[in-house]
Amino acid sequence: MSTAPEVLQARPRAAGYDLERVRSEFPILATEVCGHRLVYLDNAATTQKPRAVIASQTQYYESDNANIHRGVHTLSQRATAAYEGARERVRRFINAASAQEIVFVRGTTEAINLVAQSFGRSRLQPGDEILISAMEHHSNIVPWQLLCGQTGAVLRVVPIGAAGEFLFEEYERLLGPRTRLVAITHISNALGTVTPIGRVIALAHQQGVPVLVDGAQAVAHASVDVRALDADFYAFSGHKLYGPTGIGVLYGKQALLEEMPPYQGGGDMISTVSFEKSTWAELPHKFEAGTPNIAGVIGLGAAVDFVAAIGLDAIAAHEAELLAYASARAAEIPGLRIIGTAPEKAGILSFVLDRIHPHDIGTILDEYGVAVRAGHHCAMPVMQHFKVPATARASFALYNTRAEVDALISAIHQVKEMLG
Repeated sequence: MSTAPEVLQARPRAAGYDLERVRSEFPILATEVCGHRLVYLDNAATTQKPRAVIASQTQYYESDNANIHRGVHTLSQRATAAYEGARERVRRFINAASAQEIVFVRGTTEAINLVAQSFGRSRLQPGDEILISAMEHHSNIVPWQLLCGQTGAVLRVVPIGAAGEFLFEEYERLLGPRTRLVAITHISNALGTVTPIGRVIALAHQQGVPVLVDGAQAVAHASVDVRALDADFYAFSGHKLYGPTGIGVLYGKQALLEEMPPYQGGGDMISTVSFEKSTWAELPHKFEAGTPNIAGVIGLGAAVDFVAAIGLDAIAAHEAELLAYASARAAEIPGLRIIGTAPEKAGILSFVLDRIHPHDIGTILDEYGVAVRAGHHCAMPVMQHFKVPATARASFALYNTRAEVDALISAIHQVKEMLG
């Protein structure tokens, strides 16, 4: 089964970024919304899916559908090979040392909860500290609050600056003798701020503190090498990486995963079971209880191949150019304020318009076929920091164009005419 479009695999890197060829792999981009060609700028919430990902899941269900592991019949063997082959693809994609360090979960949220309950709950004592930042997604706040409630640990928060930048000096100040874990986003979903995650990890390790990185917004937009970063844990979701929903990855250093107890009990995560005692399977299966999202894993493997074939450096350059163009054009609109202007940003443009609620912005933009996100983006503390109830957020992906940015700007002018 082919897991990446041949046209992309064969395209020479020297030929440059062939945007039209990339776009042709996403059938949904031909959709019309309210009589307009779809302009999809909600990629930070979820990305669209290329034909290779769609085909990989169809192939599995039409030809290979069976449960994995332990099955001796042909379909089970084929399904297992495809499932474990995807694990190896993910390992290569983030440069993990071993496939045993790749745990399949439902998404970033489950990955963080797994670390909180399996790694944190058995180690934290009253008065110990977990250090996060003020720009975190709720998924990297609430699990730690629950853990603090269970253990008596304390949650400490690194503040952000006026531009939404990560204040490294404050991080240095807060990282102390009671810090037991640092959990920081790689790229903010609400602001696009890129944190200096390598420096964050290095400083924590100087004090013997492990670090979890929320990479949900990073892996589709920048090359991630978990060994070069020396991350202890790295979590991301498939659906933000052009893959299926309901599948994600927790990377963990093997030595740490070996020490951690299972997160859930059930089938496939055991070695032996009796009424007196059970023993656990080897990594990574110890953390994958029950029948997994087999088709989702296979689709994630196809998505990883698709992105790798284009090249993350090329993708990052394309998205950076789009963000610069969109930011410059948005800054020309009277009454528009960009929320999040850190020097290091990824392809997210969050903004507000004077006296117009972001939900109204999003609703009217949709009438012109432009899809953006409006709300607090599961980052309420960020909204509180900027003293706004919500923002409208346009977020860019490898298939977006300058013409789509122009459509966004034109539609914003229509919003102002109607409501301004």
